[in-house]
Formats: sequence, structure tokens, C-alpha cells
Amino acid sequence: MLNYNVKVGLFGLRRDVTPRPGIFNWEKAEDRAFEITSYIKDNFASENVSFCDTLDINERKIVYTEEDAVKAAEMFKAEGATCALIIACNFGNEEAAAVFAREFGKPVCIWAPLDESFLEDGTRYTDSQCGIFGISRILQRMNIPFMHIETSRVDSREFAEGFERFVSVACMVDNFRGMKIAQVGMRPKPFTSVIFNEGEILTKFGIRCIPINIGVAVDKYNKILAECDAELEEGAKLLLSRYEMDDITPPLLKKVYAFVLLYKWVFEEYKVDAVSAECWTAMQLAVGAMPCTAYSVLADMGYIISCESDFHGAITMAMLSCASLGKKIPFFGEFTNRHPEDKNTELLWHCGPFAYSLKAEDSVAKNVNMRQWFRVKDGHYTIARFDQENGNYKMLCGEFDTGKGPYTFGTYLWAKFDNLKKWEDKLIDGPYIHHMAEVEGEYLETMKEFAKFVPGLEIDTVE
Repeated sequence: MLNYNVKVGLFGLRRDVTPRPGIFNWEKAEDRAFEITSYIKDNFASENVSFCDTLDINERKIVYTEEDAVKAAEMFKAEGATCALIIACNFGNEEAAAVFAREFGKPVCIWAPLDESFLEDGTRYTDSQCGIFGISRILQRMNIPFMHIETSRVDSREFAEGFERFVSVACMVDNFRGMKIAQVGMRPKPFTSVIFNEGEILTKFGIRCIPINIGVAVDKYNKILAECDAELEEGAKLLLSRYEMDDITPPLLKKVYAFVLLYKWVFEEYKVDAVSAECWTAMQLAVGAMPCTAYSVLADMGYIISCESDFHGAITMAMLSCASLGKKIPFFGEFTNRHPEDKNTELLWHCGPFAYSLKAEDSVAKNVNMRQWFRVKDGHYTIARFDQENGNYKMLCGEFDTGKGPYTFGTYLWAKFDNLKKWEDKLIDGPYIHHMAEVEGEYLETMKEFAKFVPGLEIDTVE
């Protein structure tokens, strides 16, 4: 399962010079380090976000030498930090910042608290903004990727938005590296569009494909049917309570819910973060049921499963989930039809796997041939697709608001883009397909920052 917990190292930094009046004042920097570190810990800690800091690094409670920078990196790694915020409490020390970032080896973000000390005689005590220009340049020269939060007060909206974006990026990077994705069954024969390079994706990104033979899956499924009747009965009642049913589906609800238990077993047995699953040929031939509605239940439990053996789709869904720290549920709406009247509105649709919790309140939930029918709730969404051609990996990203459109079957929404022609052109020119992943919220800038920390991945947009 994906890990949405992020531990942030708070790295307070000042200039290493002999104390003197003016911009490199020790005391002002040290006071700021304590106040800012305390404020961030008090106001940004949550069930997913925790902290470690440099307040105990030395007698001054702040980093100002390269030796202490190395010590801080070792300390942060020992404490399990996912990322680090480098805080220029005065002009800072670019050498110490760079040494720390190199030794730490995980995502870093640089930030200067707003300089506010201007005395009548012209004295300034901190010049923090000036310092981050030096820090950024040495990080660039050492090929160390980094993020940057706009110079601001720690209690400002600008800092909060930048900090939260950094935490999201850190979560994405932490899960992307070494991710394990189960491939259940082979792709459907016509779906050459979902072909992926298992060896290359392991070499480039450390992402592992865990193959699960369809025979193994079917054997486990049959054991679930034979041994878990009470749980299947409860699951069938849950599904029956949610939908207007056709005549075909109700007698098969235990079989449908058996897929929930099967895929929970896959996640637990193989310790994977996501699943790429065969879903509309072998499964129904082998067991006489469709897994689409089960995917909906699993999505609301926090499990990431892509349809139609789309391995790259599973990666995309996982990254969108991490961008929200697991607070929002991604879904797999593909480009399907242009709106018959609005040239910038597109039907994002799939046959029935979207999380039930995504249903619009005014949309009647139906279940037809073991597939859900409902419209997704209105809102603002991020859309993305991870894909490649000739070893060149890209992540296409954008945002849209929901629009109005005709009623249709399956799970769907109508997406209103600024320029749908550009999206169609981009998908046709490649290296993308019509399968896309979506999640509620504004994460385009987060996706752009994420790519900085993934060598070999390029962020792409329609602009």
C-alpha cells in the first residue's frame, strides 16, 4: 500500500561569520530559527505530517558550518525524514546548504522568511531573501534538484500553499521510487496501446512489476467463494443497498464482491502499492463475473487499481493519490466523446470502476450487468497520464472544471477544458493514449515540481 506519511526536516541556517552589527547578526537569525521552527511544527503537523529539526544540532541551535550540515543530514536520515525545508534565517550559508542537500539525498525546498528589520539608521539584520539566491545557484551547480517557496511570512497564505505543495511532492517522490505494482493477468489482445517496458521502468525508476498468473488469481477467487460465504453475503447486501439493479446482477453479487476479497489478498500477499488488472476477457470467462463494481469498493478502501492491464495508468493514479496525501480518490476516466454542442467539453468515462463516494448527489446509481452507472460530482479536477515512447518518459498534466452534458451509461463526468483541440492533438501526437487518471483538486503545479526530483521524467502540458 502507498505510504502517505511525510516527515519534514526543518533545517535552520545562518551565515558563518564573526558577529557584527548588521545583516549577518547571529542572534536575530537564531531567534528566527526557533520561532519559525516552532510555528511550523505547531501549525502544520497532522496525521500525515510530522517533523524533526536542527534545534539541538549545536549550542547555537542552528546550522552554520559544513560539519553541522553533514551531522544534520545523518540525523534527519536516522529519524526517517522524507524531505527537508532549508530555512535561510539570515543570509544563510550556501556551502552548508549544498553539503546538507547532497548528503541528505532526498527532496529539499529552500525558503527565506520575509525580511522585516529596517532601522532608522539603515541597519538590516537578516537579508534572508538575498541568501537564497546564493543557495539556489550552488544547488544548481551541484545538480541537486530543489523546490522554492516564495519569500513570505511564515503565517502567510503564500507559505502555507508552498509548504503544502512541497509535502505533496515529497510524498509522491517517496512512493514513486521503488513502487511495486502487481500485474494480474495479461492485457486484452486488442490493447496494444497499454504495452509497457517492464525492464526499462525498473532500470530507470526502480518500479517493479509483480506478475500474478491469472490461474493463481482464479484459484484464490474460487477458494474465497467456497470459504468466505458470510463476508460475501454482507458484501452483497452492501451492493444491493446502493443501486437500482437490472435482472442479471443480483444473483451474482456474491461473485462480484469476491473480487474485493481477491484484490485485498493480492495487495497483502504481494505487498504491492497498486494493481494493473485484466478485467474484461479472462476474468468473466474463468469465473462468470465482472470486477468493475468491486474496483469501486476497493477504491473507497484506498486501493489503487487500473483497468484493462494499464500499468502506466496505475502509476498515474498512484501519483495523483500521493499528491493529495491520500485524501482524494483518483479515478480512471478516459477521453471518449466530444460534447455534441460544446467544442471544449469532453466525456471522461469508464464502464463502471469509479469509487462510489465520487457519485454526484443528484445522480441515480444503477448497476447493469455488474457495472456501475453514475455521474461524478461536480468540481475542479487534475488530469494526468504517465507514458513513454522510445525510452522517453513523460507525464501529461492539466486541470479542468466539470461541465454539463448528456446522460450516459457507465461512470463518467463531462470535463470542460480551455482548449479541447489542444488536448486531442496532444493525445494523437503522443506518446499518450486515451486512458487518463483524474483526482479532485489543483495539482498541476505539484506535478511540475515532482518531475524535478525524477531524472528521466519530463512534465508535459498542452500549452
